Parts: sequence; C-alpha cells; structure tokens
Amino acid sequence: MLETSPMPEPKDAKINGGAKTTDEQPFRDQLRMMQRAFIASPVRNVIAWLAIGIAVLIVATAFGQILLNRWYKPFYDTLERRDLSAFLLQLIVFAEIAGGLLILNVLQTWLNQWIRIKLREGLTLDLINEWMKPARAFRLANAGAIGINPDQRIHEDARHLADLTAGLSIGLFQSGVLLASFVGVLWSLSAGFVFHIADYDINIPGYMVWAAFLYAGTAATLSWFVGRPLVRLNGEHYAREAVLRFSLMRVNEHIEAVSLSAGEANEKRRLQRDLSSVLEISHNLMLALTRLTWVTSGYGWVTVIAPIVIAAPVYFAGDLSFGGLMMAVGAFNQVHVSLRWFVDNIDTIADWRATLLRVAAFRSAMVMTDERHESDKRIEFAKADNRLTIDHLEIALPSGCIKLKEPHVEIRPGDRVLVTGAPDVEKAPFFRSIAGLWPWGDGRISLPEGGDIAFVPRTPYFPPGTLEEVLSYPRNPGSFPKTELAAVLSKVGLEKLSDRLDQDMRTKLKLNETELRLLAVARLGLHKPRWVIIDEALDTLGTGAYQAVVTFLEQQLGDAAVVNIGRTEPGNRYFTRVLQLQSDPAGRSLRLLQPKSLRAHDPQMG
Repeated sequence: MLETSPMPEPKDAKINGGAKTTDEQPFRDQLRMMQRAFIASPVRNVIAWLAIGIAVLIVATAFGQILLNRWYKPFYDTLERRDLSAFLLQLIVFAEIAGGLLILNVLQTWLNQWIRIKLREGLTLDLINEWMKPARAFRLANAGAIGINPDQRIHEDARHLADLTAGLSIGLFQSGVLLASFVGVLWSLSAGFVFHIADYDINIPGYMVWAAFLYAGTAATLSWFVGRPLVRLNGEHYAREAVLRFSLMRVNEHIEAVSLSAGEANEKRRLQRDLSSVLEISHNLMLALTRLTWVTSGYGWVTVIAPIVIAAPVYFAGDLSFGGLMMAVGAFNQVHVSLRWFVDNIDTIADWRATLLRVAAFRSAMVMTDERHESDKRIEFAKADNRLTIDHLEIALPSGCIKLKEPHVEIRPGDRVLVTGAPDVEKAPFFRSIAGLWPWGDGRISLPEGGDIAFVPRTPYFPPGTLEEVLSYPRNPGSFPKTELAAVLSKVGLEKLSDRLDQDMRTKLKLNETELRLLAVARLGLHKPRWVIIDEALDTLGTGAYQAVVTFLEQQLGDAAVVNIGRTEPGNRYFTRVLQLQSDPAGRSLRLLQPKSLRAHDPQMG
C-alpha cells in the first residue's frame, strides 16, 4: 500500500522555450528504440495485418488508376471524332472503373483510421507501462526537464506521432506503388516522342519520365532547403506549448493560495510571459511555413500546365493525337504526384520528426532512469525477519547528505518511533529512502519480510471516485462492508461523512486539508498494515485532530509499528522513542553527482 507524495518542481526544471541540448540522440537510435517497443507491443500482429490489408488495397487502387489512365485515350479520341455512341460507351466504362476505385478508397480510409487507433493504442500502452514501473515515475519527475509534463508526452505527443506515422507511411507506400506502376506507362507513351528541329529528328527514350524526375527533383531539393528549419521550430513550439499548459494547470491547482495572497497580478505576468514565448515561436513557424508555401504552391500551379507544355512539341508536330496527349498528361501527373510526395509533406515530415524526438527522448529517459547517477553509491536494500533495521545509513543529496545519529536502528512491531531533526535538516529524503524511491547514498535498509507496509506521504493521494472507492483504495470497492467504512470515519472524527459514502469525493464533499489527512488515517484502520511510515502528515494537525489520530492508532493499530517523520509534539506520550536526523555537508564523498545518462535525452524540454 505505497503512496507517493507530490514533489515540488525540481530546481533544474526551469524551462526556456528555446533551450535544447547539443547532444541529440541519433535519429537511427530513436527509430531502433521505437522499433523494439513495437515488436514487444501486444497489438503488433493486428497492426501488421492492417498494414498488409492497406498494402493490398493500394496495389489494387494503383491498378485501377492505370485502367483509368488508359481510358483517357479512347474517351478524348471520341470527343475529337464527335462520336456520340462511342462517347456514351466510354462513360459506362468510366462508371465501372470509378465505382471500383470508390469502393477501394472507402475501404482504405476505414483501414487507415483503424491502424491509427491501433498505433496509438500500442504506443500509449508502451509509454504507460514504462512510466508506471515501480518508483520510475517518481525518479523521472526528479530527473530534470525531461520529467516535466509526462501527461503531454503520453497523451498528446503519442496521439500525434501515431497519426503522423500512419499518414506518412501509407502515403509514402502509395506513392511508391503509383510510381512503379506509371513509370512504365509513361516510358512507353513517350518512347515514340520525336522532336523535329530544322532538318533533324531527335528521339529521347523515356523523355516524359526524365522530365518528371527532373521537375520533381528540383522541387524536392528547393523544398528541403526552405522547409528544413521547421524540424527545430516544431520541436520548440511543442516545448513552449507544454510550458504554457503546465503554468495554467499550476495556477488552477493552487488558485486558493494565489487568491489568498492576492497574487493574481504576479501570476498573470508569468502566464503572459509564457504566452508571449508561445506566440513568438508561432510567429517564426508562420514565417517558415509562408516561405515553404511559396515553393510548394508555386510548383503546384506550374504543374497544371507543365506536362502539356512538355509534350506540346510532339503534339503540334502531329505525332500525337489529342487522346494520346491527355493519356501522357495523366501518366505524367501520376508519376509527378508520386515523386513530389516529399514536397507535399515536408512540413508534415518536420512535424513528425520533432514529435518522434520528444516521444523517443521521453521513452529513452524512462528506460534509463535507473541508470541516473550511475557513478553514485547506492543504499543496499534487504529483507529482515519481522523487523525494520537501518545500518550506517547516509542519504546522498546535491547539497551533501543526511543521516541518522544512531548508526544502527532496529524497529519491531508495536514500536512508536518519532524521527525528527533540526529545522534546516531535510526529512523527506529519509521517508523516500525507506520507501525505496531514493536509493542514492550508503548503508543498508532491511525491510520486514512480506511487506504489509503503509507509506503515508505529507499530502495523501486519493484517486477519483466515491468516498467508498477512496477508502477502499487500492482494493476494489465493496471489499469492506459499509458499516465498517462508517465506523472508521466516526473514530477519526469524520462521522458527518458516514452517510455520504456514495458521493464523489472531489466534486461533492470538498474536504479541507485536515479532513483529507484524517481520511488517510481512516484508510489505515481498514487495511490494518503491520508497519506504518508517516512523512510529516501529522505536523499540521490541530491539537484535537492530532489527539484523535493518536487515539485511533492506539485502538486500531495497536500491534503495528508506527514511524512518524516530523517535529516533536509538546507533551507527546504516544511516541516512546526518538531518532535524530542530522545533516552532513561533507557527506563522506556522497554528494550526489550531476546526472549523466539523461543529459542527451531531452533535445526539446517541456
């Protein structure tokens, strides 16, 4: 029954929207990591079958496009001859081809959307599984800027990456199939192109094919040079949007404290600053996209007449019928559309690259979070028989270390222990070390065999749901009779809630801080752990509430060991043993080093 308390924002998590590291993780490494994640995904087989289905539909569509292209010649020739009966027959042929293509397009759209959903499912499940491994989310939150806003990375970035990956992959494959299909058609159509210049006849085999490659290659090269900055700009844009979102969430979560301190003006300046940062990068993106549009749209308009102009000399020389001209134009357009896939998608590719960078960096940081501070010493964790022992414990911190004054401590069931220290001594790291969340330091912690330890953080965690669900957590609702739930509420002084077990705790009950702490204590009475470790959760309680908690612990958890990390209470008779925490700035060379493993894994922070 492990609860983790919310952490304050790390000191090194102050984010500058334009900041990025210089040691970016290589692109191939990102792809390899995401490939390994896909192979291990439970939905990989479904995605593979969907991909095969889409591939079959794309090939069938390409065949239909070839039939449609062949239809151009007889259709336009009937117009040139003014042959009405042949014209009507060609309309019937067109309806058959178009109907088949329509069915294929609808099926492909359905599979496209399905594969996007499955890709998102696989990617999001993978990120959640990595994030929710024991103690990993906590350590990641203290790993610097890469641990800020994991919700954005898992929710929005994963969804966006899945959509972009599906769209670009399908589009690239479709363009490749169309290119392979129509290059041969265009080559055969232009095989007989002869240019008559003065007394010379010039024959260029595959003339229209070479013209299409040259035309599309020029557009792709120019688009790459103009659109390349979009990769960096998109990455910074996502980072700054994440900062603004985080700032809005922070103000909303602490709005009562902001209002009580009349800090609205100060918070408004902070939000305006973050908004200005977003608007600045949005403006830069706007200019970059505008420059790219000059290229892509310019080539798009030229493409309207380019194939006709390219084939015009042969047509006007009388070596090509009007139907043959339109057939060549149609084949040229198909080849050109395939070749200019990169031009049409340069901004999307830049967006995909930036999103992949964020998701890959986040996943890599999660996988490597246990290697953070790899050169630092670590506390040894072991199991003991029905006791909790601490031997020569020193907890490493960036400012030095803290340690117990007593080199050897042994706590048995029924013990009442208060762990305290001077006001300038950090006590929270001791709580986190006992819980296994902070392993850096020296010494040995032996936890009782079989677990059954309840960790009560300074700010208790309550999941969304009714009061019954909150009290039963982490067990399922219905695990305890409602009479038992009402009884423990009454024993901690919350009898007014006894008949409100079916109400949503967040939206209906509106409990204050003291009532929330008492609710966490009531939950202990239901689960009856044999070991209770409390992190300063009792320090803010008033005299009446504190006495109610002490009485409750004596009556409901009389056989359990209770360790409270906090300040000494005047006149306290509950805790019969006091342990002293003390700081050691020198720390016997245990000062926590700067993290190495994660330095190169957050190219865009936020």
